[in-house]
Amino acid sequence: MEVFPKIKRMGEGAILVEFEPEISPETLAKVLNLKKFLQEKLVKQNVEIKSTYSSLLIIYVYVIENAYNEVYSLLGEFSGANIDEIIESKLFHIPVCYSDVFALDLDEISRVKKLSKEEIIRLHSSVDYLVYFTGFLPGFLYLGGLPEVLHFSRRDHPRIQVQKGAVGIGEKQTGIYPKSSPGGWNIIGNSPVKLFDLAADKPCPISAGDRLRFYQVDLEEHQRISELVERGDFRIKSEKL
Repeated sequence: MEVFPKIKRMGEGAILVEFEPEISPETLAKVLNLKKFLQEKLVKQNVEIKSTYSSLLIIYVYVIENAYNEVYSLLGEFSGANIDEIIESKLFHIPVCYSDVFALDLDEISRVKKLSKEEIIRLHSSVDYLVYFTGFLPGFLYLGGLPEVLHFSRRDHPRIQVQKGAVGIGEKQTGIYPKSSPGGWNIIGNSPVKLFDLAADKPCPISAGDRLRFYQVDLEEHQRISELVERGDFRIKSEKL
């Protein structure tokens, strides 16, 4: 029987810590609590810690002798700590326009699922999504919580160019493309918000452990928000949880 968390070296300058290989809020809570714990303990070390669904990658800018032993020792200390400590998080409200202008694959999902487009929109914007981590593109959020009835296979032939702000569904997940890029998710709308800004103090305002809720806007409101975003006058609505 495997014992978690597990630890192993990843080359000369990184250490991988793995929890149970599952996607769940409980495992994410362990990952984020350990991340916070290690950041506090390794504050004097020059490290960067990346999190995923069930693991952490500790990246040392400089190779440090005995780094592995130090992290191994810290894991023993952590196992006696409160790994279920509540992580401070926020709920972000994200506008989405589901107009046919943007919703390139909504008709297809409607046909296959035998659901009206209005019902798909209602379901998609009816839940609070948990942010597991960011990746693929800077500011691309991996979200959990998509209603099962909306699970939909990725496109057989990915698009060469997906528009910035496109809101899509891929398998069990939904997400927003923070910039134009190739992509194989099914596009059901577009959000005018900016999810990554390199010039900002915090380039991506949304972090792992936060929650996200979509709300529907029409084309006119989408355009109005887009203009505010371009001027730097729009702030995503959020509240502490």
